[in-house]
Amino acid sequence: MMMEGLFDSTDTICAISTAPGVGGIAVARISGAKALECVDKLWRGKPLAGVASHTAHLGTIIDPADGSVLDQGVATVFRGPNSFTGEDVVELSIHGSRWIQRQLISLLVAAGCRLANPGEFTRRAFLAGKLDLAEAEAVADLIASSSRASHRIAVSQMRGGISRKLDALRAELLDLASLLELELDFSEEEVEFASRQRLIELADEVHGELQRLGATFARGAAIKDGIPVAIVGRTNAGKSSLLNALLGDDRAIVSDIHGTTRDTIEETIELGDYLFRFIDTAGLRATDDSIERIGIERSRRAMQQARIIIAVIDATQPVDEELLAELAAAEAHVIYAINKTDCAPAPSLAVEQGSVVAISALNGQGIDELTDKMTALIAEEGSDDDVILTNARHAEAIAAATRSISATADALRSGIPADLVAQDLRETLHHLSAITGTISTPEILATIFSRFCVGK
Repeated sequence: MMMEGLFDSTDTICAISTAPGVGGIAVARISGAKALECVDKLWRGKPLAGVASHTAHLGTIIDPADGSVLDQGVATVFRGPNSFTGEDVVELSIHGSRWIQRQLISLLVAAGCRLANPGEFTRRAFLAGKLDLAEAEAVADLIASSSRASHRIAVSQMRGGISRKLDALRAELLDLASLLELELDFSEEEVEFASRQRLIELADEVHGELQRLGATFARGAAIKDGIPVAIVGRTNAGKSSLLNALLGDDRAIVSDIHGTTRDTIEETIELGDYLFRFIDTAGLRATDDSIERIGIERSRRAMQQARIIIAVIDATQPVDEELLAELAAAEAHVIYAINKTDCAPAPSLAVEQGSVVAISALNGQGIDELTDKMTALIAEEGSDDDVILTNARHAEAIAAATRSISATADALRSGIPADLVAQDLRETLHHLSAITGTISTPEILATIFSRFCVGK
């Protein structure tokens, strides 16, 4: 999809595309109609203007002002339209000195380039039709992926996984729209192209698909940002010791004094395919300490927001039935970790839901079994290869489309005239099209691409 006039994409842009800092190699990317011309002004080697696309060349980068050598590097040429942006692109691989990087960008600007804005290379790829909007956003998710699962989802979306799903839904909606149009055109004729019941069935099918897709967002967002795991229990049950054992580090203060942990402590760790975000909470107990009460309130909020709750039960103390009753009402997966089994045998727990594992946070006993249960619980929720929503913008659009297609089905059931039904249907199509960028606005695009790094 081309959106002429929306952004100025006629000039040639440049930026460092590798991460900030010092490394062995840094890569500068140049894109635009004059990319080859600009680079040739400071390139000593085979003139790039005459080389074939998708070829790499060794040469020297100089300062045209005085002929001094800046660095030796490799220039890789990608000619449009067969490039990431659809334009002529040159990628210069240079040594990773920060000074060399700064000087190279200065020389490129002096040669006629402009410093790229955040996400401008990917934005140009979108405007050139190389990527739709959902695929472009997946590029940012791929760069930010922090686990194998989040990487796998981002790759699937970048390859058009969610776009193909939405295209199939849009095709169904267009079929429904065409039948409604025929009903309008032949409303006075005794011709039936599709019964109202068939139209209702089509609307219900799309509604069900949208609901299923929308329901994946909670899981997708958790995988993307780190699956929230609340570590809860009574004071001195060993919650902070368990957090330290999971992290392999003394992150939380451990003390025999009740109420030592007064606020939530968050840390992340990658286990198997997933990134987990552990939240060590204040001990649940009755207290007159106003500060500790605030911590306990935050503990309960953490329980409500968690996908997994690790309930730490002290094997040396009587089982707290009140705590078990509270946990039984939790919507999250609950793992009952019977701690201090190096000091006392694990009591039997009568729990209808959840699993029980005996551990010793002090000597590491049962920690591997605990982490295996956590990863298994998330894996059982669904395959990461399925179409999963991870983007809040997409989730909002799917929710809006779900509401409007529900209104369409209700209108069809009520016998409302087809022209009024069509309005709700057009609204559904609009919301789905906004995800892939078939319909978009400058404000939406500016917001999306401003979140990218400069070199992407």
